[in-house]
Amino acid sequence: MKRAGHKEREATTGTQRVKVAVVQAAPVVFNRKHTLEKVRALARDAARQGAQLVLFPEAFISAYPRGLDFGAVVGSRSEKGREDFRRYWESSVDVPGPAVEELGRTARSNSIYLVIGVVEREGGTLYCSVLFFAPNGNFLGKHRKIMPTGSERLVWGFGDGSTIPVFDTPLGKVGAVICWENYLPLMRAAMYAKGVEIYCAPTADSRDSWSASMRHIAVEGRCFVLSCNQFNRRRDFPGDYDSVYGTDPEAVVTRGGSCIVDPFGIFLAGPNMDDEVILTAEIDRGQIIRGKYDLDVVGHYARPDIFQLHVDERPKRPVTTHSGDTIGEEEPVIRTSRRAVPREDK
Repeated sequence: MKRAGHKEREATTGTQRVKVAVVQAAPVVFNRKHTLEKVRALARDAARQGAQLVLFPEAFISAYPRGLDFGAVVGSRSEKGREDFRRYWESSVDVPGPAVEELGRTARSNSIYLVIGVVEREGGTLYCSVLFFAPNGNFLGKHRKIMPTGSERLVWGFGDGSTIPVFDTPLGKVGAVICWENYLPLMRAAMYAKGVEIYCAPTADSRDSWSASMRHIAVEGRCFVLSCNQFNRRRDFPGDYDSVYGTDPEAVVTRGGSCIVDPFGIFLAGPNMDDEVILTAEIDRGQIIRGKYDLDVVGHYARPDIFQLHVDERPKRPVTTHSGDTIGEEEPVIRTSRRAVPREDK
């Protein structure tokens, strides 16, 4: 099937409808292999419901370690906490690596855009990341969380400005902002400037205030917001998971709250706080332009004569090695969005 060219796609924006899904579920905690199997099954279920883009929660592979303290107090770390971190590291994801290849196969076999939260490892450091895949299985890229919240900083490193992509796809411009990164006003502004239309917000926050924030962001950015959280009970964690949630297998550890919101702040699906579920909605991209008629915060509603934001997207490396007599300096890269498919010749 021929893909619409850029101009052709723009001309049909007013009527183009896309079906999206958010998967509210529990991973198989600290088990990468079995979690990948669950992703494959859940993605297949979402695709059978007609979803063209499927979003999974923050840190779905292999865990959001809610309630663990990793044996840390000010000035001391325990051996048990170090072992908890080792187990967490062992179940995390190399990017690139076999798990990324498996996720690509899942996207390809279901012909979906797959957006999924993982715990990424590089060397001895873990990062909370989101990976993006095209329907042909290609790995498009990643976003690393730039600001872990609270105790997350004990176990996750900080991303930099080099992984804040927005991908231009036939479904619209797709990007991701993770959990409380959404409370960084300047990061939201950077995403709006890239033209994000399908704003993915994988999270671990199930507070009532989170749903209000998703509605606010949808209105502020005049974009569709897909928020996706885990729903899990104590029984979804290993028996030796020594956390504040005790041992009652039916105790709810994370209550979900996943939702899909349109550019006017209207819930199209959710929020759901009842159980594991796949929420779907058909989105009308014409709503984006209808909304920007009276609110475009990086366009006619901006005041660049007063307020300006400068974004540094250069990667920050702790060690740079120069060989020979030539020292090459990286030039800053300025980009608004990245095309996930090549532009067709006119």
